Amino acid sequence: MNLISIQSHVAYGHVGNSAAVFPLQRMGVEVWPIHTVQFSNHTGYGDFKGQVFGAPLIRDLIAGIEARGVLGECDGLLSGYLGDAQIGSAILDAVATVRKANPSARYCCDPVIGDVDKGVFVAKGIPELIKTKALPLADIVTPNQFELDYLSGRGSTTLEQARDAIKALHDLGPRAVLVTSVHTAETPDGHLDMLASDETGLFRLRTPKLDVAASGAGDAIAALFFAHYLRQGKIDEALARAGSAIFGVLAKTAEAGCREIQVVTEQDEIVNPGRVFEAERLSEATGPEKVL
Repeated sequence: MNLISIQSHVAYGHVGNSAAVFPLQRMGVEVWPIHTVQFSNHTGYGDFKGQVFGAPLIRDLIAGIEARGVLGECDGLLSGYLGDAQIGSAILDAVATVRKANPSARYCCDPVIGDVDKGVFVAKGIPELIKTKALPLADIVTPNQFELDYLSGRGSTTLEQARDAIKALHDLGPRAVLVTSVHTAETPDGHLDMLASDETGLFRLRTPKLDVAASGAGDAIAALFFAHYLRQGKIDEALARAGSAIFGVLAKTAEAGCREIQVVTEQDEIVNPGRVFEAERLSEATGPEKVL
C-alpha cells in the first residue's frame, strides 16, 4: 500500500507527519510524506521555531512525484494540519491529481480545527475550506468531538445527538466517519469513546481514559484508521485495530510520564497491541449506501 501524507512536521516530538508516518511504516505501508509546516516542536510548548510552507511547494512536490510516473500506484492521500487556506487548496488539487492517475485512490481528511480546551486554533479560512471544499471530496473524515460539533453545526452531548451529527457529516460527502475523544452522557466516568460510521452501521470503541497529556494521538489514530480501513475493508475492524494500537502506545506513554507520544519506543503496540478492544455495533447504517 502506498499513501501520501500531507500535514505538519516537527523536528522534536510527534505530531502531524511525525506522529503518522512511522506508525504507517511500522504497519508495512509505504508513505510519501509532504510537510505543510516544519517546526522545531509542537505549538503546545508555547514557543517554537520554524515556518509554514507555501502552497507552491506542495504543488511542486506533487508534480515531482507525478513526474516519476508512480501516482497510479498511490492508494490514498491523507491530509492533516494545513497551515493556511492556500495550502488547503493545494491539497485538494493534489487529491484531484492522484485520482486522475488512480480513480480508486481514497482521500482521508483529518479536519484539524480545534479542540474542547482550546476552541478553534487554526488560521482564518481553514475551517470554512474544510467544511465546504474538503469534506465533499473526502471518502473518510476523522474529527475529534469538538470538530464534529463544529462541522456539523450540532451538539453531541448525548449518543443520539452524536449520531445525528455524524449523519450530518455524511450528508456533506464522506462515506466513512471516525470521531475520536468522544464523551457523551452515556460514557461512563473514567472512559472515553470513539465512534465510526459507514454504510454498514455505527460502531463504538470504549477504552479506559488515560492520564496522559501527550499531543499527536489524533494524528496517529487518523493514519492508522485510514490504513486499516483500506486494508481490511471493514470499519469495525479498522476501529478496533487502530483504537487498540493507539491505546497501547498512550498507556505506555502515560506509564513513562512522557509529554511526547511514544510511537517509536512502543512501536510493537502498533502491530501487536497488548490489550485488544472490540468494536460494538450501535445501529445499522448511518452513512450513504456506498461501498468503499
